[in-house]
Amino acid sequence: MGKLAYRRVILKLSGDVLRGNEVTGLDFAVVSRITQEIAAVHADGLELGVVVGGGNLFRGADLERLGYDRITADNMGMLSTVINGLAIQYALETLGVETRLMSAIHIQELAEPFIWRRAIRHLEKGRVVIFAAGTGNPFFTTDTAAALRASQMKAEIILKGTKVDGIYDRDPVLSSDAVRFDHLDYMEVVRLGLKVMDLTAITFCRDNNIPIMVFNVLKPDNFKDIIYGQQTGTLVKELS
Repeated sequence: MGKLAYRRVILKLSGDVLRGNEVTGLDFAVVSRITQEIAAVHADGLELGVVVGGGNLFRGADLERLGYDRITADNMGMLSTVINGLAIQYALETLGVETRLMSAIHIQELAEPFIWRRAIRHLEKGRVVIFAAGTGNPFFTTDTAAALRASQMKAEIILKGTKVDGIYDRDPVLSSDAVRFDHLDYMEVVRLGLKVMDLTAITFCRDNNIPIMVFNVLKPDNFKDIIYGQQTGTLVKELS
């Protein structure tokens, strides 16, 4: 199709995206469409890691509001990301894409344990690596896990796939006059209180110079367009 703009990237998929139009659970039509797009760019040599959320099944913060202690709630949330990872793995492998599902918590009958050097080797061998179970620790979001894995894998960018086409100054669903940003500095995101990633993830990306592109992953070809050099969302990086 064209020259890849990136050699190695981390794609962050939230549980909310994977839920699609369903009230809860997985929208398998969404999973299928996203994985088809992944397969297309992977065939051109992209090295790709996918970090999955689990909020479509269990969201730790929601369970905590129901009275669960934070550690139990977050552990349940981490396990839900493994379910989502298995779904993405199966969908990719039906398309002929070799994958590895790696979990930050030991669940060896279903996934490999996350080992930094092994994960890099998988990427070098052309396998899509799906990172599940967040960081393996409660109190940390899967956004923070995406920032951590991007640094460990030496990824050039984090692509955060959402249901909206970038970052706005307020919720575009609730405010028709919401203003969309094309570029933002990390600290602008913090100063303006924009809901892009949690503060830990943003700070980690700033400290390790990892750009973030927030884009609508549900719009056909958006992911492919970014990989081939187009900016279809909001780019967060150090602005001088």
